[in-house]
Amino acid sequence: MKNHPISILLKRELNSYFATPLAYVFIVIFLALTGVFTFYLGNFFERNQADLAPFFGFHPWLYLFLIPAIAMGIWAEERKTGTIELLLTLPITLWQTVIAKFLAAWAFIAIALACTFPMWITVNYLGDADNGAIFTAYIGSLLMAGGYLAAGMCISALTRSQVIAFIVSLVVCFVFVMAGFPMVVDVVRGWLPNGIVDALAGMSFLTHFQALSKGVLDLRDVVYFVAMIAAWLYASILIIDLKKAE
Repeated sequence: MKNHPISILLKRELNSYFATPLAYVFIVIFLALTGVFTFYLGNFFERNQADLAPFFGFHPWLYLFLIPAIAMGIWAEERKTGTIELLLTLPITLWQTVIAKFLAAWAFIAIALACTFPMWITVNYLGDADNGAIFTAYIGSLLMAGGYLAAGMCISALTRSQVIAFIVSLVVCFVFVMAGFPMVVDVVRGWLPNGIVDALAGMSFLTHFQALSKGVLDLRDVVYFVAMIAAWLYASILIIDLKKAE
């Protein structure tokens, strides 16, 4: 596995994130925002509960801006600089390239998420925390991040402009979040059949993440995120293959 094409490209891509200060800036911004949202906006101490509900509650909205910022250049920059042609001539298949790039970016996000571990320690210090529920919420957050990332990568493959990729990715992810937002569901339910409304809500990142963030490990939620990631990555492969001649 060490010399497998995916492993080699994954390592190269992951190292490239830390080759510039941008990676460290991203992690600092992520940690600062999670801290502000958890302790100030989330009223962490006023709640007097030993859990990380305020911390995970803001993740869908944090990821909405931060992950498209990571994904926007994954393919758009390759297309803009012309290095995508060189990349596709390497002894590695297109699907291996897409998976390697996705795993590298996902690993980078996982590292940023792992840096919030002191919050978990803090909760255990302050009270009797349900560590199983917190662990499940972390898994759910990482899976949701993968869904955002896969969607952003697919949009990035469509354009040479990182700005366009960022904006469109943000809009697409926003739609997938809001589809399960209670207020939106209530409004739509007024003029669409309940079956269609429930189906739309079932496609929402928010709906599936909320269950996991509460410590409920439902296989359906895990399968949903895995299926979404696979679908967006497959779409990325199709798009890149179609645009190779451009």
